[in-house]
Amino acid sequence: MFSHLDIEHFLARIKSVNILVIGDVMLDRYLFGHSERISPEAPIPVVSVGREEFRLGGAANVANNLAAIGCKVQLVSVVGRDTDGDTLRRQSCQVGIDVRGLVTAEERMTTVKTRVIAGSQQLLRIDQESTQDVTGEDARQLLAYVEEVLPGINGVILSDYCKGVLTSNFLGQVLKKCQTCGCPVVVDPKRTDWQAYAGATVLTPNLKELTQATGVKVGSADSLIAAATIAMSFISTSALLVTRGKDGMTLFEEDLSLDIAAENREVFDVSGAGDTVSAFIAAGLSCGLSLERSVKLANMAAGIAVSKIGTATVSGEELKLQAFKLRPADLEYSGKLFERQDLAILLDDARKEGRRVVFTNGCFDLLHAGHVKYLQQAKQLGDLLVLGLNSDASVRRLKGEKRPLLAQNERAQLLSALDCIDYLCIFDDDTPYELIRLLRPQVLVKGGDYTDKEVVGRDLVESDGGQVVLIDMVAGRSTSHIIDEVLTRYRD
Repeated sequence: MFSHLDIEHFLARIKSVNILVIGDVMLDRYLFGHSERISPEAPIPVVSVGREEFRLGGAANVANNLAAIGCKVQLVSVVGRDTDGDTLRRQSCQVGIDVRGLVTAEERMTTVKTRVIAGSQQLLRIDQESTQDVTGEDARQLLAYVEEVLPGINGVILSDYCKGVLTSNFLGQVLKKCQTCGCPVVVDPKRTDWQAYAGATVLTPNLKELTQATGVKVGSADSLIAAATIAMSFISTSALLVTRGKDGMTLFEEDLSLDIAAENREVFDVSGAGDTVSAFIAAGLSCGLSLERSVKLANMAAGIAVSKIGTATVSGEELKLQAFKLRPADLEYSGKLFERQDLAILLDDARKEGRRVVFTNGCFDLLHAGHVKYLQQAKQLGDLLVLGLNSDASVRRLKGEKRPLLAQNERAQLLSALDCIDYLCIFDDDTPYELIRLLRPQVLVKGGDYTDKEVVGRDLVESDGGQVVLIDMVAGRSTSHIIDEVLTRYRD
């Protein structure tokens, strides 16, 4: 399990890492539209195209995944001298990919996969490509560039889509050079002869690719182990990661195997999921993570990627958010207590999903019925209720040295037990102004003993299109009143 601090450390380290991605690049073209009728010419849907979008695919998508998390990445491949090649080169540069290793071949076309999508349903894919082996001067340029930059590289990814870049001769030379310099190599294999990948650190096939390479039809745990054993025996690799779709992944290392469950996410599109896996395994290994930790990181990233339509990257913020969602619940606080920066990430995601965030704050010393009714009413104003809780030091400055009666952790524990509260955040300032600025709620709630102009943070919320709501308090019910009543009753 990765904590948000683990992800923070990984994202900080990845900025100094340089990864070389070698393989077949392609341009993914998406035609988005809607379909409301069947063609009179044939029993096929008629799609009215509303927009066109180009995305980096294949090895370029692998590189894009790395660039999206701040990694330095160099791309080695071949494109044609055509408009599509220009588009791929331009988009790669725009996201920060180093394309000095991208060779323009006169006799080839740039691989383009065109997908027609109506709503969220893919109806058709059209492939335009060259698949002949790269030879001659183009091959020499590719190898020369690899030899030039490899001494400064922390990790290598071989993204093989069988489009001609990774020839057997080229693979052999690259793998030998990587072994010499001790550089980890991750291979996403598509060819059936895996002996060409001998010496790689880890291969990342799916079940179909494993079956094609070994001849063993994988349909059970025993057949999976048998196929993996055969594969590792003839490729001389130290590890094999088999991706199994909704069933997760299985990592094989020598005599050990580890099953990793898939992330529990709704799957919209598996396009490019393998690219994400190989990218994050290489990123993890290059940052000094163990192979097992790198695989678990890749599994988390793939779970995010498949929740999007089409080939997609995964951002650092999405990784941190996923780490929050997957963390074990803190039973003492019902998993509701967060630091302010972490909570800001969660709420930003909630707003993107269209959820309405309500914020209120207070000391909540000696929780009573008036507090509960107030908080229940506040929750009804939106989807998520966030409570900013004054720290002990803050309460003392506001109420005097004898307060609070209950320490902040006790108050937080009591409040977290209320179903109406979704998130808690303890703040140490005299006012919640800076907390409100960071969390950006759409609704700011205070008690009816305030006026609109007296509510701290009103300007921030209203300038952002939100609103301030005042809720009447229960008459005669306050912490101070309860304290006075107790003292009166039990005074000697």
